[in-house]
Amino acid sequence: MSATGTIQTEKKTSLSESLPINKIRIGKVVLNIGVGRSGEAIERARRVLEELVQQKASFRKAKKSIRDFGVHKGEPIGMMVTLRGKKAEDILKLLLQSRENKVPGSTFDEFGNCSFGIKEHIEIPGVRYNPEIGIFGMNVSALIQRPGYRVARRTRARSAIGRSHRVKKEDSIAFFHENFGTEIV
Repeated sequence: MSATGTIQTEKKTSLSESLPINKIRIGKVVLNIGVGRSGEAIERARRVLEELVQQKASFRKAKKSIRDFGVHKGEPIGMMVTLRGKKAEDILKLLLQSRENKVPGSTFDEFGNCSFGIKEHIEIPGVRYNPEIGIFGMNVSALIQRPGYRVARRTRARSAIGRSHRVKKEDSIAFFHENFGTEIV
């Protein structure tokens, strides 16, 4: 009897993994360059992001004034761009290649999201050094989710996501290893 129960459990698990609602995907990838000051440096950071992803980047403004750093509230001090769909996957592959497809396990949080940094943008394959722009580092954040996560964010009839439907750290690590060939160090 227990052998039959085990077989039924295994069939149930493989069936639930094959359902489209349980497939893990990349929700979005956010690239962020923090410059710390406005002016020409912020424009060069904008050019780096726009050349990399062929999409318009947006300014991030300072939330408060810090006199020692010469930063004023409301002054643009960073640039960011959000990518979704196929473009997000392609850029994430490139960015992981710049890190030689190796990321530490600490880059994943308990909800399966992944964040890592790139020290110099010229390490990204296909990007050449331009002396007019200089060299910038950037932060990369990838949101990993399953279909149906919209119910937690929508305005009307918002609902919680069930614990079994959430992406776990182990699921995300397996997803990165299968789809991008990423090695966790």
